[in-house]
Amino acid sequence: MPKKKRLPARVFSREMKLSAVRRMMAGENVSALARELKVLRKDLYKWRDNFRAGGPAALRGRGRPRKLARPEPPDAAPPPGQADALSKAERRIADLERKIGQQQVELDFFRQALRQVGEKRRASDGPGARTSTRSSRR
Repeated sequence: MPKKKRLPARVFSREMKLSAVRRMMAGENVSALARELKVLRKDLYKWRDNFRAGGPAALRGRGRPRKLARPEPPDAAPPPGQADALSKAERRIADLERKIGQQQVELDFFRQALRQVGEKRRASDGPGARTSTRSSRR
């Protein structure tokens, strides 16, 4: 099976990307713009999303991308003020979950009790007939 030849990737300048994004955001038809610039529509949308996220600086030009500040690892400790607020929020969440669990147990208990009372108490057969449960007065 013959392999397809890949065309080299085209490189667009930041100015060209910026002008395309501005035209898109002005309301120009994206399909027509893509045909005119000989660019894929998905690239136009990607440039627009990058522009919205980081402004004109997010549209890279030629060359290697700049090194960004390395993000902190997820297991790094939060700053002292945030750590206190975080632990307080976690305690509050645990308390609320505990309360929900207690309420669920009570709700299950009362549903079962209501079901048992409903089973014991049958409707009377007619007017003046006695019910199947005894009177609470003795």
